Amino acid sequence: HIGFTPDRYDLPEIQFGDRPFAAAIMLKSFALSQHNEKKLRVHSSFNLGIIGPGAFGEEMQVGIHEATGNKTPRGWRHQIKNDIVVNYNIGVEKQILNLENVLTLQLQSNLNLGTLFTNVTGGANMCIGKFNNPFSSEDHNSNFQIYMYVQPVFGLVGYDATLQGGVINRESPYTISSGAIERFTTQFNFGLVIQTKTLYFEYTRSSITKEFNTGTTAKWGGIRIGFTF
Repeated sequence: HIGFTPDRYDLPEIQFGDRPFAAAIMLKSFALSQHNEKKLRVHSSFNLGIIGPGAFGEEMQVGIHEATGNKTPRGWRHQIKNDIVVNYNIGVEKQILNLENVLTLQLQSNLNLGTLFTNVTGGANMCIGKFNNPFSSEDHNSNFQIYMYVQPVFGLVGYDATLQGGVINRESPYTISSGAIERFTTQFNFGLVIQTKTLYFEYTRSSITKEFNTGTTAKWGGIRIGFTF
């Protein structure tokens, strides 16, 4: 599930010049192929879902804001309308540096094709700390890991339904025109991961250059928590 709002999400009218409200929900099928000797990893995924009110973005955000005492979002009635999401992703990651499993550097690229996102990205992923080398076939991996990562990513954008609306349903009340889309973007991600045999915790922060002519640099962050039984 993903969701996007303009900066002034608390205003009821359309925020012209900012991004539209948009939410999408998807089921994902994921595959991973790894070649340890070549230090190469290939992953692919197929996503099927819906963008629009059927993704219950309004209900989710309003509920969270009411529970936390934040401003109530009031512009969701102008969100991108219902449309189908069919997306395919394929990515390649190649490790080019490994210093005693304390610092690693990988180059990576991704291709998205579909009705939600069509784009190409390329960049790098550097990890530093105590972690298990993902390209090692050794069995004596540690149960405890703590590391930081840094990821600069450069993108070429073909289509973004969260800005431009669905490819079939063109009745959204407000979208960003194709001519206003910034075709080249730069994104910077960094985070901290703590992992034990049964617990996974990740703190992330991201920023991206403006995605359309009247937009601005956007920043966001979050946490991920997982458990193994």
